[in-house]
Amino acid sequence: MYKLVKPLLFGIDPEAAHHTVSGGLKSLGKLPGSKRLLRSLYGYDHPKLEREVFGLKFKNPVGLAAGFDKNAEYVEEMAALGFGFVEIGTVTPRPQPGNDKPRLFRLVEDNALVNRMGFNNQGADVAATRLSHLKDRKQLIIGGNIGKNKATANEDAVSDYIKCFDALFDVVDYFVVNVSSPNTPGLRALQEKQPLMHLLNALQQRNSKQGISRPILLKIAPDLSNNQLDDVVEIVLATGISGVIATNTTISRDGLKSPMALASEAGGLSGKPLAERSTAVIRYLAAKSGNAFPIIGVGGIHSPEDALEKLEAGAALVQLYTGFIYEGPGLIKRICKKIALG
Repeated sequence: MYKLVKPLLFGIDPEAAHHTVSGGLKSLGKLPGSKRLLRSLYGYDHPKLEREVFGLKFKNPVGLAAGFDKNAEYVEEMAALGFGFVEIGTVTPRPQPGNDKPRLFRLVEDNALVNRMGFNNQGADVAATRLSHLKDRKQLIIGGNIGKNKATANEDAVSDYIKCFDALFDVVDYFVVNVSSPNTPGLRALQEKQPLMHLLNALQQRNSKQGISRPILLKIAPDLSNNQLDDVVEIVLATGISGVIATNTTISRDGLKSPMALASEAGGLSGKPLAERSTAVIRYLAAKSGNAFPIIGVGGIHSPEDALEKLEAGAALVQLYTGFIYEGPGLIKRICKKIALG
């Protein structure tokens, strides 16, 4: 079915297409029996898919990456499409509109996207309220991807992350600290060793409420050097956070086939061109750390084979975004069947 709809969606502005699809799913989800129908079409359950990672039980290892559902509006619909976990955000303490439009571009020849959305979201309190009203959380793992507001100076960034952490603590199962988006000026400077240690230690000190703590993951850029990846390993082990998401979008434009006018748009590149680098980062982190912490692999997964490559490189779980856009919801089921049945 997606093959019939895709040309229509790809014929309109990418951000408009996103809202058309997500809004349509939301409307469909309100009809009696619709989520059950979606699960029957796209879901796939098998005991071999179940995973326990950083203390959480996942019904399957295929998740939706942050960026698709910034405001926690479509969590139940995404779960009905077969995702084993859904990551909302990136969420900031205060609402912000993001960067000027257009800010999302398709590089069709490369099966890629370039985005410079700029953390457009309705704020942490709105996301928290929506998640608190979810009707069915059974077997649904939700991650909260958190960031800082554009207007917040880096020296005050810790306060923004703490505000998001506190707002979402009761309604998410794990957190992702996003310091690797290229679309908020100065944000990637927080990936440097000292500010990152300070930020993660501050969150760990907050990470207890009535005896409960949440796994905290760090999402890193694919553009880090090996020396910087060595620092990441040291930081994860020193702060005691639960793991890493590898990787965010890239600022590299190497080897693209798309017209220069599109390829040169500012922002982060995602999709197939990122596959090799993100897998290399996963493999390096796993080897360097001796598999000391879980890694969620994301970047360029457009087929079951792409997902298996990430898992074989050392990822415990994988996430989709751009591949989901290009290949449709059937990709989730195909990946799950390949993992379960070989």
